[in-house]
Amino acid sequence: MCADGLPETAAGDPAPPPGLVVVGRFDQPPGYAVHRPAGADSWLFTWTTGGHGEVRQGAAATRASAGDLVVLAPGVRHRYDVAPGARHWRFWWAHCPARPTWQSWLRPYAAGDGLHVVSLTPDAPHGRIEAAFRRMLADARWTGSGAPPERGDEADRVAVAHGSAARELALCALEEAVLLAAATARTAAPPPGVDDRVRRAEALIAADPGAPHTVVSLAGQVALSPSRFAHLFTQQLGQSPMRALREARLRHAARLLEVTDLSVERVAAASGFASPFHFNRDFRARYGTPPGAYRADGPKVGGTASGTQTP
Repeated sequence: MCADGLPETAAGDPAPPPGLVVVGRFDQPPGYAVHRPAGADSWLFTWTTGGHGEVRQGAAATRASAGDLVVLAPGVRHRYDVAPGARHWRFWWAHCPARPTWQSWLRPYAAGDGLHVVSLTPDAPHGRIEAAFRRMLADARWTGSGAPPERGDEADRVAVAHGSAARELALCALEEAVLLAAATARTAAPPPGVDDRVRRAEALIAADPGAPHTVVSLAGQVALSPSRFAHLFTQQLGQSPMRALREARLRHAARLLEVTDLSVERVAAASGFASPFHFNRDFRARYGTPPGAYRADGPKVGGTASGTQTP
């Protein structure tokens, strides 16, 4: 497989098609740079293991150092290169769709314009995160026959997951890396002006969206009256508590449809929807398709490509 088959942006840098799962590892010298004026059609995850990179997305920017997971949402112009003065930049990267739950994990680390910066603490499980990326590289090469490889060839630098089994295994490995990074990162700076009690209520919703939360129950858990809680939450987060809860439940339901064989009715119940009718209506309004079709269609994989060129 050769990266020459990847479609190119206006600037001439390869950008994988939407839906494709591509993973690789690079150790680049000064002068390496990728510029995409229209961004990419998929999410880009980079995890730095040595040296330094400089990443810009829209008007946001960051310096990527060892232990930093930097994530770029699709559709925003970006540029990344070896940071000025750095001897090299060694990093893992993956272009792929992002599962709905990943976006909720990354949201606290948003730096603007679709750029997310997750900086790990010194005692974070760096080795396990790197092992997850190595497993992703190996799983992406699985043909579907025989047992999946325990590890990839050390010479492998880039892999494209063509089969559905290889694709899902590779995404599961990346999910472990994203979850570990987000769960053990340095505490993200809270949005300015957001009350601690509102943040606690938001965390309660995210932790268990299927629970029977109400304005009254959430207000009681953060020691506010229901009316004061609803006012603060809506004023500071831009949506009512129940709207935020519905969005969290829909993201949870989408995740269950992707990774389980539960019936639509059981997915609805597990996600906190008392009525399958209301679940179907709300899911269609949010995702543009009913739950059954969402599961049947799934994200599409397309194109053929690989190689050792820029991610």
